Amino acid sequence: MTVATRNRLYINDVALRDGFQIEPNFVETEEKVKLINRLSETGLAKIEATSFTSPKAIPNLRDAEQVMRAIKRVPGVVYTVLVPNVKGCERALSCNVDEINLVMSASQAHNRANLRMSCEQSLAQFAEIVKFVGPSSVFINGSISTSFGCPFDGWIPEARVLELVQQFLDTGIKGVTLCDTTGMANPEQVRRLCDAVLQRWPEVPFTLHFHNTRGMGLANVLAALGTGMRNFDASLGGLGGCPFAPGATGNVCTEDMVHMLEQMGYDTGVNLDALIEIAKDLAGIVGHDVPGQVIKAGKADRKYPKPAWATDAAGQVAGANKV
Repeated sequence: MTVATRNRLYINDVALRDGFQIEPNFVETEEKVKLINRLSETGLAKIEATSFTSPKAIPNLRDAEQVMRAIKRVPGVVYTVLVPNVKGCERALSCNVDEINLVMSASQAHNRANLRMSCEQSLAQFAEIVKFVGPSSVFINGSISTSFGCPFDGWIPEARVLELVQQFLDTGIKGVTLCDTTGMANPEQVRRLCDAVLQRWPEVPFTLHFHNTRGMGLANVLAALGTGMRNFDASLGGLGGCPFAPGATGNVCTEDMVHMLEQMGYDTGVNLDALIEIAKDLAGIVGHDVPGQVIKAGKADRKYPKPAWATDAAGQVAGANKV
């Protein structure tokens, strides 16, 4: 593996799905399409565009078909969608999606609260979806929510996550996302689990999905990077969250994460300046401020005009004496 290959990372923005689904106000279809089209031009590897769930369950994403049929697809960008059941899968396939994402929790309590079914029922449903998709070119990814902890059941044993990964693969799922759904993970825990799954399944494309609920999102990204993980979910502006984590902020912020990684010398393939410009418009789209920091502070290499008193040596000394 070359240095360039080791430093290449792949970013999936989930704001349109994970972020918009819990926004207090519906974002109009035309606005969603414009946003996806702009994100498609930034070099993101993947965009989770919507969810084909029941409009009654998630009314904010009731326009899934309209969005997927209206977007301008850019070659090289994977357009993925969340699918809850066979009916949702049928709707998604009719829109020629590139990838479907199946979601269940490692925790029985969270799975019942979030999906209103047991983990065993979710796995059985996954098998039906995989069978329905059949031998098509559509990639099937499975996400394990609460991989690092559940707000009801507490810490999740590593063995439980490993068991689910194997069950996913046995079902025919090709890729696996490990999700810190309510922001309970810490870097050492992340390192241990990532090491374990990569050692056991080195050929499986794993993705990490962190929330920044307790301010450890970027630290957890670094911990996963250190184990060899190269695929990461993030959300423009830091939108997102979980209804079962009171006071939770959203996902790791895409532009903040890309900024950090680029500063460290990694190649994300993303045009950070373009991404920041899109993120600056996000507050106007959703109607409230967003958690992202780089859009507020600017990039770390941004230079500011010197104060007037600092333009000559005498002024610098005088200013220094005031400190």
